[in-house]
Amino acid sequence: MVLRILSVDARLIVADKPSGMLSVPGRGADKQDSLWSRLQADWGKLHVVHRLDRDTSGVVLFARDHEALRDLARQFQERTVAKRYLAVVAGDMPAERGRITFPLARDCADDADGDRPPRYQVDYQRGLTAVTDYQVLGREATRTRVELTPQTGRSHQLRVHLRELGHPILGDPLYAPAPVVAMAPRLCLHAMFLEVNHPEGGRRRFESAVPF
Repeated sequence: MVLRILSVDARLIVADKPSGMLSVPGRGADKQDSLWSRLQADWGKLHVVHRLDRDTSGVVLFARDHEALRDLARQFQERTVAKRYLAVVAGDMPAERGRITFPLARDCADDADGDRPPRYQVDYQRGLTAVTDYQVLGREATRTRVELTPQTGRSHQLRVHLRELGHPILGDPLYAPAPVVAMAPRLCLHAMFLEVNHPEGGRRRFESAVPF
């Protein structure tokens, strides 16, 4: 699999992660292949700033030195990073735009054993604040194309928020019912836009074309 590099400079490397590839190695010998490990083989030491789910494709940024890592990690923590995703969901979303605010927590009943990622759920007692803004871009008879702007960065936030709203993402093996999983050959979720303050100064944006 040939990786598409979106940007390279002395401080950062930005790549377009394919669906089905881990952002970083997982547990076990069969989960060592990842975007991070492949890029390191070609570019040398890289520092992980953020991640995408294995089945989510799109823009991923890595730092090339410790100072850049600290700077970028602070931006993610302070929520000054701008992110936009594109998803195709099941059904006809009734509103053109809106905000989803369900709090999220790890599913206590989850039995993840390393063969699949842990699951998350809406939990008003234990859950952490999670906010997703959405805007409908197009509609078909059985699906809606929607732009997502997460205001927080919780694990599986977009997938759980849309499922809870009644519109699971097509092809989602964790959160969609079987008929919705079968509507697409992959998870229809793509990180298409990322904007940060570059460690050398100035605002930089990175974009990836939606592959579905």
